[in-house]
Amino acid sequence: MRWLKTQKVTLREVDAKTLDRYVAALRKSHLASSSVARMVASIRGFYSFALSEGHIAVDPTTSLQKIRLQKSLPKPIGESEMARLLDSITLETAIDRRDAALLELLYGTGCRVSEAMGVRLGDLDFSELLIKVTGKGAKQRLVPIGATLLRALEEYLGPNGRPLLIKESRSDLLFIGSRGGGLTRQGADLVVRKRATQAGLPSAHLSAHVFRHSCATHMLEHGADIRVVQELLGHASISTTQTYTALTTTSVRREYLHAHPRANG
Repeated sequence: MRWLKTQKVTLREVDAKTLDRYVAALRKSHLASSSVARMVASIRGFYSFALSEGHIAVDPTTSLQKIRLQKSLPKPIGESEMARLLDSITLETAIDRRDAALLELLYGTGCRVSEAMGVRLGDLDFSELLIKVTGKGAKQRLVPIGATLLRALEEYLGPNGRPLLIKESRSDLLFIGSRGGGLTRQGADLVVRKRATQAGLPSAHLSAHVFRHSCATHMLEHGADIRVVQELLGHASISTTQTYTALTTTSVRREYLHAHPRANG
């Protein structure tokens, strides 16, 4: 509205050319593309509402181009840093055992945080070494239990782990919070930051979701088939998994330039 006043244009007089000029003005103001995209989306929503209510006869945003946002590559934890973080947890308390099992599961299976928080005791199959997880759209898949994760789960589910956390609650969720109920996603992020700090790693922008990125990136760097990684992570489209391939290519190029005697002329 403030900008329209400078143009001496009312809301009812706005047309496609007016909106193009407005978007151009936003871009010149050095706003981030995400901010411009959010403003454009708000304008679209406003005029869609105005049209449905009969306040205008034509929606001026129909020819307005969508703002393309550059996808940022996920930033995984390096392999050595990940090993340091996971190996730094001493199994002295029930919380220690829970945290170790949680981080091993996130990294070992590439599960989304919401999927890990939803795992129930009945979803664990130790005979086949598989975990049933429920992902987006209630789609279920099986993920493998590796040797390190198996040991962490056995420690956590033993008498000095989960049974001491469950208290009076009858929850069958795998991961239990300090109050006896299910651990929340926010709680998982707090665990990650706490353990990263204890391991001497920067934790300000670290979250549980980074473990998923790290799992995918490290597997691809070690030669895993991209289709296998897609199945493990539960991606509906292979293009989503290919994001990690781009990150791996960047890593390979960096190492190549560093190590090859003729890479730098």
